[in-house]
Amino acid sequence: MALFPVISNFQHDFVLLLVPVDTENTMDEVAAVAAGHSVGVRVAPRPDKVVRVRRQGAEDFFPRDMRLAESGIRPMETLEFIFCDA
Repeated sequence: MALFPVISNFQHDFVLLLVPVDTENTMDEVAAVAAGHSVGVRVAPRPDKVVRVRRQGAEDFFPRDMRLAESGIRPMETLEFIFCDA
């Protein structure tokens, strides 16, 4: 377990945020941490959706159960957090 900084580019948020996550977090847990800084603050909640994670500019999302340590994501890399159908 290690603290790991990523940049959150959350859908519908106009602010990029530095978010501390853990290398053992799954992508769902990383998404929950990022959502905690945006949803209900500057982004309206979407309880009928799940938040998925992908690299900035990528088409494909990371698997929801993939651990951050397995993803190849580098510290301070920008990640997009997108509302998707459950």
